[in-house]
Amino acid sequence: MKDEKIPLIDCPIDYIFGEASGKILNEYGRFPCKIQCAVYAFMLQGSATATLNITQYDFHKNDLIYLHPGSFFLVHNFSEDARLMYIVFSSSFVEKNAYGMRRMSLPSQAFNPIVHMNEEQAGVITMFSGLLDKAINCTPLILSSERMVYVFNLIQQTYAELFISADNKQSHLQDRKTEIYQEYNDLVLRHYHEWHHVAAYAEALCITVPHLCSTIKQASGSTAGDIIVDAILMDAKAQLKITTLPIKEIANTLGFENVAFFNRFFKSHVGITPKAYRNE
Repeated sequence: MKDEKIPLIDCPIDYIFGEASGKILNEYGRFPCKIQCAVYAFMLQGSATATLNITQYDFHKNDLIYLHPGSFFLVHNFSEDARLMYIVFSSSFVEKNAYGMRRMSLPSQAFNPIVHMNEEQAGVITMFSGLLDKAINCTPLILSSERMVYVFNLIQQTYAELFISADNKQSHLQDRKTEIYQEYNDLVLRHYHEWHHVAAYAEALCITVPHLCSTIKQASGSTAGDIIVDAILMDAKAQLKITTLPIKEIANTLGFENVAFFNRFFKSHVGITPKAYRNE
């Protein structure tokens, strides 16, 4: 497997399969990225800390990570020996195979993108990945595009079953506060660009604002309002660094009708204006 770079935005071809070192992970620590492709990653060794969407996670050896198309990703730090194996599907590949992707949707992916695997499970993933590496790099003419779709659907199914199995085990340990927190996170990720106030989420969850705020604080240590702000800022920073859209247009995509209000919002939380952040 080659030591390649995971696409910052999308995959230029249907799929990429390879390994990444800490040096490459550093590319994802400069600013938040909105990943348009689907990424499955497996930690071979070392550790790392990163924010996926609006939650910070610690990754360790034998952890399996899934980034759904549209996920935000920002690496904070990693150990010197950090190394991961990854499979990336382009957005066009996902769209062409949407039926298979829907059948293998992961119910907790918005807030539980990691499976901590035991040694036996990790061994199976490593062995399967080794066979796939040989198939891709040694016999490219034998694997037709149709067969590659079958191979990757098989990979997705295997990964999906691992995620769902882990999710089912964890669900028995969850209390109502954790459930509300997860449901809130899911709603924020779907509506932060239009719902900027906690009241809208409380109404959607059919609970009072004080109850929601208290629950989120107890479950996460963060305020409900801070989670909304974090989601807006992740998207704003990604758009400012990755796109050339006018700041007014970015403000509109995030639900700010007045660009001056967006500028004040951004500066109050980041310390500099959107324009200054883009030019850094």
